Amino acid sequence: METTHRVFVGDSRRLSDVDDESVELVVTSPPYPMIEMWDELFAELDPAVADALEDGDGTAAFEAMHAQLDRVWDELERVLVDGGIACINVGDATRSLDGSFRVYSNHARVLEAFEARGFEPLPDVLWRKPANSAAKFMGSGTLPPNAYVTLEHEYVLLFRKGDDRRSFEPGADSRYEAAFFWEERNRWFSDVWTDVNGELQALEFDAGDDLRERSAAYPLEIPYRLICMYSAYGDTVLDPFWGTGTTTLAAMCAGRHSVGYELEEAFLEAFEDRIDDVPALSRSVGRTRLARHREFVDQRRTAGDSFEYEATYYDTPVVTKMERDIRLREVADVEEIEDGYRLEHAPLSLE
Repeated sequence: METTHRVFVGDSRRLSDVDDESVELVVTSPPYPMIEMWDELFAELDPAVADALEDGDGTAAFEAMHAQLDRVWDELERVLVDGGIACINVGDATRSLDGSFRVYSNHARVLEAFEARGFEPLPDVLWRKPANSAAKFMGSGTLPPNAYVTLEHEYVLLFRKGDDRRSFEPGADSRYEAAFFWEERNRWFSDVWTDVNGELQALEFDAGDDLRERSAAYPLEIPYRLICMYSAYGDTVLDPFWGTGTTTLAAMCAGRHSVGYELEEAFLEAFEDRIDDVPALSRSVGRTRLARHREFVDQRRTAGDSFEYEATYYDTPVVTKMERDIRLREVADVEEIEDGYRLEHAPLSLE
């Protein structure tokens, strides 16, 4: 099996290299409006943002920032296939402007924007991100009533383009081999993820603190799960806010095609130093999934449970008939091509 992964330096408000209805899944984390680290970027896109911030008008700044993201959402509507899924990882912001402290509800504004474009909202996911401080409140310390809750969660907002699910040929290998284990389904499709503070395995990012500060990198586990949950082998995953390339790494490990857009060319250069480690990463991710499943099997057997079905490609039982043909992949070869990479995938090696 072969996949291609293209990354373009450009403005995702115009995805000029992506054809209409050519993408099955979007997995991305945009810059969060009203987070100070993104002020300069939004001001470059629209000087009205800087004017509003200088005037202390948080409401106007918030809306002007989201107006720039809206142009990207317009493009997602164009490039997604009917029934395609958009997964938007976003956090709310708290900020003081002109002496007034408030929360800016980014997730609600993004939800409103997608609904206005005809997307069907699906149940979303909350995940808890690691906090940098031991303090769990802001404001007046331990005295009531003027302390504020610390935001330690982010949203994965989920949308379907149109109101019809994607259709597949009966028994399609691209779908059945991409199935997930029963216990993964129960964990992944929970509306609160409390187990993604870490990653399946991390690759070092050594491009310097400045680039890291200008990225919105999130744990590899998040895009990897979403890609497994909402796409099949052969699908294409788009990330219009590419950053350090976490979504592309997840797509490579999951055996899907990918496309990314990134304003900062330095991120693409840094990614080149990581690509040689992708085969080992993909193998580690696959083996981790299989090991977790076998632990689950041992626990169920210890509890006295039995299994009706056996996996076709692995020496392990499975709970449901739909899991039998699961076939995990690993990257066997990486070739650099124009605007990206071509990968050869092989069945997961267990040796």
